[in-house]
Amino acid sequence: MKYTNFKLVRMVSVLLSAALLVSVAGADEIHGYTYGSKALRTSPVTLEQLEGIKKSLLFTQEDEKYLKLSKSVLEPQVEAVLDVWYGFVGSNDHLVYYFSDSKTQKPNADYLAKVRKRFGKWILDTAEANYDQNWLNYQYEIALRHHSTKKNKTDGVKSVPIIHFRHLVALTYPVTATLKPFLEKVGHSREEVEKMHQAWIKSVLLQTILWSYPYVKQGEF
Repeated sequence: MKYTNFKLVRMVSVLLSAALLVSVAGADEIHGYTYGSKALRTSPVTLEQLEGIKKSLLFTQEDEKYLKLSKSVLEPQVEAVLDVWYGFVGSNDHLVYYFSDSKTQKPNADYLAKVRKRFGKWILDTAEANYDQNWLNYQYEIALRHHSTKKNKTDGVKSVPIIHFRHLVALTYPVTATLKPFLEKVGHSREEVEKMHQAWIKSVLLQTILWSYPYVKQGEF
């Protein structure tokens, strides 16, 4: 589905409006943010399996250390990071498609705004580097919200029924590549910036792997 008549400048306007919504909302006001909720399903991936994935990724305690260091760097820049990421989505029709209204076939601004709020919190959650059961359960919830199992249900929208797996994986690169300039802005050494960036690449890959669970045949994950 193409949006050749939907001007990018209009999309940018929608995203800036969403940014204003994010800036006035606290974590407890973020619609659909259920990290730590007892109502979440228990992840089918065990903590032992999570540790195995981390080892395969060469993800170490040093990476956790540098992720946590990145939080103080990124927290004041969350809105700017989101502007870059949403600008990328907004400039690609095939990605805007996943936020479209199934009836009008145009981007749903309210849907974009709600997802953006949670996306901002995801940045900080990632930088917390807290890999406990609550975190693991929320990763499973995020996975289901990308998959046809729960796509659209959290925000009560009528949009396309699934985010296709190919983009789930592909977006790992633009998300992590565009983050490095923000990590460089506070004055950390080149070595520290590189270690923060590598830790982010590993963590995003880790989460993408976990989000893939509903897309994989049972018993093959």
